[in-house]
Amino acid sequence: MACQQQQQQQPSAQSLGKMNLEEYFERIGFHDSFDKLDLATLKLIHKQHVMSIPFENLSMHSGGRNVMDLDATFNKIVRSRRGGWCLENNFLFGWVLREMGYDTTSLGSRVFNSVLNDFGPLDSHFLNKVVIDGKVYITDVSFGVSFQIWEPLELISGKDQPQAAGVFRLTDKGDIWVLEKTGRKPEVLNPEFAKSGLVNRKENNLIFCFSLVPREAEHFLEINNKLQTETSLFTNKSICSLQTPTGFRALIGWTYGEATYKPDEGVDVLDIRNIADDEIEQILFEKFNLKLQNKLQPLNNKSFYTF
Repeated sequence: MACQQQQQQQPSAQSLGKMNLEEYFERIGFHDSFDKLDLATLKLIHKQHVMSIPFENLSMHSGGRNVMDLDATFNKIVRSRRGGWCLENNFLFGWVLREMGYDTTSLGSRVFNSVLNDFGPLDSHFLNKVVIDGKVYITDVSFGVSFQIWEPLELISGKDQPQAAGVFRLTDKGDIWVLEKTGRKPEVLNPEFAKSGLVNRKENNLIFCFSLVPREAEHFLEINNKLQTETSLFTNKSICSLQTPTGFRALIGWTYGEATYKPDEGVDVLDIRNIADDEIEQILFEKFNLKLQNKLQPLNNKSFYTF
């Protein structure tokens, strides 16, 4: 999906009104009716969101901060045409679903840590559960890169659920559910990155685990602060990722890459290169349709994260 080449401006205080669905739908390019609160409509807005709104943590690397405030998140993502991380994107998406009338419950999840070979100790990832005609679905519009689902997953244990990025699978472990993905082999075009740690070579990956205990925004206030003030993936790396009709694109520090999914060939083609400081602003605008208020200070310290 080509990013719209349009000037982005921060809204003035006078222009900030009440949050509304119409502005959100315009942001994601959704122009259909939502008279039917069915699975087809949910799938469509889920996919439109991940194709239009980046997963990114650039505020904290450009003099800003991510806050757990719905009005501020709406203004940032919708009106200022920015992206956000899961505590913003999925927080906003949960509000959208409730405003539309979907039976929606917010959940917390613990992300798998490859270094520890275990799930993290705290709920650092925000999810939403939706019930439609007695069936339960998990939505997640903000994980990014190759682990991003494009459509909701039905909450059925052990069922293979193929999507563009690979085959996703939810498993009921009793007190928790676990999400894993079976992907494809990477085909790296640039020989400089043939052995890079940014390339995920595992075909089977655990992603996160979660319980079905309802969570309010307050549940995430502590982790929202920790992830920005203590050493974490997000303090170590500046990240921006956007899904495309054929895969995804991502900027990690000074490394820009585009992934093209080729399931018929059993590979994901990765075109990765390093870019210079003076290319950053152009890449953000042309590839992610982002224009930051302040200059980004790219960062790519050692911390496990892959395309």
